[in-house]
Amino acid sequence: MANVKIDRLADEIIKGLKEYADLATDDMKKSVRKAGNAVRKEISQSAPKDTGAYAKSWSVKKTKETSNSLEVTVHSRNRYQLAHLLEFGHAKRGGGRVAARPHIAKAEENAIDTLEQEILKALGGM
Repeated sequence: MANVKIDRLADEIIKGLKEYADLATDDMKKSVRKAGNAVRKEISQSAPKDTGAYAKSWSVKKTKETSNSLEVTVHSRNRYQLAHLLEFGHAKRGGGRVAARPHIAKAEENAIDTLEQEILKALGGM
């Protein structure tokens, strides 16, 4: 009889852990989406704005999703050639260099911090 009670208790514990894992996964995916959108917004706001087309070209794309993970990519849809040149500068035709206008790296750093904080908050401040 004691074995039956232990088995039931073990089943209930396993059930509870699975429910917690599902909730944690959902919270983690929400945090990843939120971080991706924050990066896109920050890049758009801090991007050089000669015409504004480059700043408006940034979007978030779901790259991969499984039952327990989510991967998103923040990218410039149609002005991606400019991203590296603006971020790091480039050589001029007649010599010299165009100054770099960093705007992506800082947004990425901020998103990593935000993602970590969001996940910790979602998991109850572990």
